[in-house]
Amino acid sequence: MLWAIDVGNTHTVIGLNDGSWNAVWRLATDADQTEDQIAAALSQLCSQKGVPFEASGAVIGSVVPATNATWRHFCSKWLDTEPSFLESGAQVGLTVAYDPPTAVGADRIANALAAIHRFGSPVVVVDFGTATTFDTVDSEGRYVGGAILPGVLVSMEALARRAAKLPQVALEVPERAIGSNTVDSLRSGIMIGYAGAVDAIAKRIRNELGGTARVVATGGLASAFQGMCEEISEVAPLLTLDGLLLARQRLTSRP
Repeated sequence: MLWAIDVGNTHTVIGLNDGSWNAVWRLATDADQTEDQIAAALSQLCSQKGVPFEASGAVIGSVVPATNATWRHFCSKWLDTEPSFLESGAQVGLTVAYDPPTAVGADRIANALAAIHRFGSPVVVVDFGTATTFDTVDSEGRYVGGAILPGVLVSMEALARRAAKLPQVALEVPERAIGSNTVDSLRSGIMIGYAGAVDAIAKRIRNELGGTARVVATGGLASAFQGMCEEISEVAPLLTLDGLLLARQRLTSRP
């Protein structure tokens, strides 16, 4: 059983794969957790799912360096395996035309790998997370950059802090653009406005690539915008984990 661990700023996604994804869990990222606390939570989740708490290998992509040692210790102590860390495109044969190349996070490298493998290039991955990132691969298969948009939840939280009378709302597709009350008005502005922003950025990126790039969405909030964004042709919820598995194959096959 291979473990893929995607450590993000807000959530950590763990997937167990033996040819297909047997289990996928989303946990809060907590730099103060110990390897034993992680093991306690994940062993219980494995038991509930009916999968063994063991691993034949592990790969980690992390954008939170403070957690890296803990996850390494968890894998070595509790799974009896030394994890591979995805840290750069150079490790896995992906050309990164970005300044500097090391500024591209492991999750964005994984997205690019999986998107090229599954959809070919050029391709754009819209990853809905703490930030909404646009990962762009040109027709030559090079990672050439993209865009970073404040995440929709971050935007909602900022608005709530600045406007005390405005409530938090669920991320649901509004029936109409014209809201007849405060909740409906907020939902319209947030959902339709954010979808419009995503479409505007994605369309410009596609045009700069020649107009033929496919736009794919992933991340925890991608499903909330499925059908709302005209530029997005497909939602692939586990694309980052797929990319981590591809990265592990390349990392472990290096001479």
